[in-house]
Amino acid sequence: MKVQKITQPAAIAVMEDWGSVEGLPGTGSIALSGIQKVIPGKEDIDTGIFECGVGSYRRSVKQAEIMHFLNGNGSFTPDGEETLHFKPGDSLFFEANTEGTWVIENTMRKLYVIFDAS
Repeated sequence: MKVQKITQPAAIAVMEDWGSVEGLPGTGSIALSGIQKVIPGKEDIDTGIFECGVGSYRRSVKQAEIMHFLNGNGSFTPDGEETLHFKPGDSLFFEANTEGTWVIENTMRKLYVIFDAS
């Protein structure tokens, strides 16, 4: 099938358990879940829906990433730069090797595309 559809991704009640990420020191782990979609012939592109719970953690993705927020509020502070706040409807574009800190104020869900920009 050439077109894959995720119906109403902001309203999906149950997604796949993707484990957890360790929060910043002094905080607990943060639950992760999602739905991954594979584009035939482009398996090196990671795309789908990602959700994480409340907390703060370091970004671990090394590739470039495009994201569009469906639910949740919070911020991302790139190392050495000003904090960017997000809410549903906002989009962010990350260069490869962007490091920084996420602060998730309430459960965040986003559509994402991670790819090798080189």
